[in-house]
Amino acid sequence: MVDVHSKAVRSKNMRAIGTRDTAIEKRLAGLLSECGFTFRVQDASLAGRPDFVIDEHRCVLFAHGCFWHHHDCYLFKVPATRTEFWLEKIGKNVARDKRDITRLIGEGWRVLLVWECALRGRKKLSDSALCERLEEWICSGGKYAQIDTQGISAFDDNGWQMPPEN
Repeated sequence: MVDVHSKAVRSKNMRAIGTRDTAIEKRLAGLLSECGFTFRVQDASLAGRPDFVIDEHRCVLFAHGCFWHHHDCYLFKVPATRTEFWLEKIGKNVARDKRDITRLIGEGWRVLLVWECALRGRKKLSDSALCERLEEWICSGGKYAQIDTQGISAFDDNGWQMPPEN
């Protein structure tokens, strides 16, 4: 399938995609504030520059876009054009995410991934459901978990998915 845009227009569109203060980050910031958490944003001194750092609970949160970080959900679609290029680019993002998460955990940080599909789209979680999951995990002491449209899922030290935390 041929791209509907010229290479120059596609390049301009891709450059315009922001790396901070995205819609999902703004929604997550609002939810964290609503839950009463004090946080810092985009701490460059930490691996992966986490979107949110909650020092009081020694945890970091990443608001991951489902396309850019290859989440297995309805928001991720393999591009029809330049497929190999995009899969390689996204694969590097995933590898970098794993490296950064491993480093953060090794430094004693707890890590929570909040996927875009939980924050926006037709299957998103309600504000009350998201606040409940955020409070539950942040205050629980879990080491590594993710929130998506299915709720919260914990991971063990080796990155294997475990049953949801209760």
